[in-house]
Amino acid sequence: QVQLVESGGGLVQAGGSLRLSCAASGRTFSSYDMAWFRQAPGKERDFVAAISWSGTTFYADSVKGRFTISRDNAKNTVYLQMNSLKPEDTAVYYCAADSTPTYMSNYDYEYDYWGQGTQVTVSS
Repeated sequence: QVQLVESGGGLVQAGGSLRLSCAASGRTFSSYDMAWFRQAPGKERDFVAAISWSGTTFYADSVKGRFTISRDNAKNTVYLQMNSLKPEDTAVYYCAADSTPTYMSNYDYEYDYWGQGTQVTVSS
């Protein structure tokens, strides 16, 4: 059983920045692939970014050059640094963990554990 708790969401103006954090329980965090997804009202859940246990990163085209995913294994935490935010980034952001990774994935069904979500609202 892995518990994921997101924090750092809030209201920000377009062009601003925000950093999301996801704290994970357990001592095997360093072996997980981690990812961020987001879901706007009435929309499907979309992939945002992923980071493998070895530190390889992958991003959705919509956030490349603006968002950075990172991890601190000593703190059992994954981060999403969001810069140059746009109104279309408004969504609930979810942290996810793949406890048995074979390859990095942008498919939500590959992830075993999910956080409760944190709201990010970008005003125009």
